Amino acid sequence: MLLCRVVGNVVSTCKQGDLTGQKLLVVQELHNEGTKKTLIACDCAGAGVGDVVVVLHEGGSSRMASHCEGGAVDACIAGVVDSVERSGP
Repeated sequence: MLLCRVVGNVVSTCKQGDLTGQKLLVVQELHNEGTKKTLIACDCAGAGVGDVVVVLHEGGSSRMASHCEGGAVDACIAGVVDSVERSGP
């Protein structure tokens, strides 16, 4: 799982059949300042630009959460984060 911020929308007029009706968003990883990953993720949580989200990245969990079992889904937004508390240094 990754903690990311939604930074944009993806508009696609032609998609794989399993992705029809799925909202695609551009997300950027928050915690790796030097090498932030930017991904396109299916939105399963109703997220919008500026939201901090939990992203399932790679593996069957992304496909299962997005209901695209046979689809080419690599990343899926599983939840919108309300707050983050960090303990320690």
